[in-house]
Amino acid sequence: MFNLNDSMRYWLYPFPTDMRKGFYTLSGLVTDQMGKEVSSGDVFIFLNRHCTSMKILHMEHGGLVIYYMKLEKGNFLLPSFDENEKFHPFSWQKLMLMVQGIDTGKCKYKKRLKVS
Repeated sequence: MFNLNDSMRYWLYPFPTDMRKGFYTLSGLVTDQMGKEVSSGDVFIFLNRHCTSMKILHMEHGGLVIYYMKLEKGNFLLPSFDENEKFHPFSWQKLMLMVQGIDTGKCKYKKRLKVS
């Protein structure tokens, strides 16, 4: 339970999402709009129009889980991406920086060995 980590694949839905959506409608966005499978174990990130609320959809061993974060002040900073994309690849590190309010565009990334 509550099993997000850096070994998973993360996908950002690049369009504003109604935060009233629940498990079934977010799953529908994943399959219909993004062309992905919710049951793959990947993590799907959704933001509202003003980037003040975030929902994360993830299939875990017991079933679907939605993580929800609503900011009291400020907004989430989105990375730059192609507006014609149906989804944007994301990473655990970028998600953690976004949640903490750090602009990922100003970060300098050093090369690291990736073990597959």
